[in-house]
Amino acid sequence: MKILFLYYPQSSFVEHDCASLSRHFQVERIGYKNPCDAIRMIVPIWRSDLTFSWFASGHSFAAVLLCKIMGKRSVVVAGGYDVAYEPEIDYGQYTLPKHKRMYADIVLRNADIILSVSEFTRSEVLARVRPKRIQLLYPGIDTDKFRPLGEKEDLVMTVASSSGRVIRLKGLNSFIGAAALLPGVRFLVVGLSEADREELQSRAAENVLLSGYETQEELLAHYQKAKVYCQLSYRESFGMALVEAMACGCVPVVTERGALPEVVGDSGYYVPYGNIRAAAEAIEKALSSKRGLKARERVEEKFSLKKREQELRSLLEGLSR
Repeated sequence: MKILFLYYPQSSFVEHDCASLSRHFQVERIGYKNPCDAIRMIVPIWRSDLTFSWFASGHSFAAVLLCKIMGKRSVVVAGGYDVAYEPEIDYGQYTLPKHKRMYADIVLRNADIILSVSEFTRSEVLARVRPKRIQLLYPGIDTDKFRPLGEKEDLVMTVASSSGRVIRLKGLNSFIGAAALLPGVRFLVVGLSEADREELQSRAAENVLLSGYETQEELLAHYQKAKVYCQLSYRESFGMALVEAMACGCVPVVTERGALPEVVGDSGYYVPYGNIRAAAEAIEKALSSKRGLKARERVEEKFSLKKREQELRSLLEGLSR
């Protein structure tokens, strides 16, 4: 089977899927940058059996329409932002102008299969439209790479990388507020833009380190040292960094929002969004708990890259038949 793999933007989970599909099918890939790239898709779609796109946006809009014209199949992953509507924090494609929302609506209605990254995301899609077919398929991570190594330290961390400013989205005010209540514990925020670092620096206690973008290898080293990983977010469609940290034996402390309960289950601690004292108390419990092993086991059972690859291969082979 020949697959045209379309992506915008590039990310680790997108690369994982491309590599997984390439082990079983003939894959051609196109990186989408602007609407003119739709012209580049025409011939590759014609010689492919189906297209595979991450996110219901402009690039998948072009792919799905061209597939309908040419009688080809289309698969689109609904990844979160593309189906989100959070006007309180100005987040989500459905807070954008009408034509941007229209792209997502047309993609979600007309793709042969929509793959949702969580039950939460599935419910968001169904709140918008009725797709031809929608199926849950959790993202996966490499549990051989992301694994515990060495002794843990009294380090609490969070990763704040996302599009736009992330302070409210990722609950960073709660994170640095909890740090002020636990002065004997080190706290680390990774992935901040320069603007967000400057904004947080004036309010962060001395035990908080604010860092910018770091490589996967640098992140892995932090995960392996940290005892606790926090995801104090307003919402999460899945939480790749959370799952990577859990695979490394970090005890999760999260809000009861979005897909976070799906990911964490009973392996961590829950706090209300924006409640600094509750976050500090949960972090204190997590630092002395033994739930890191349980978090690792949950990732191996539900969110391994091997599991996703097997399920994705089976699904696409069934679609081609």
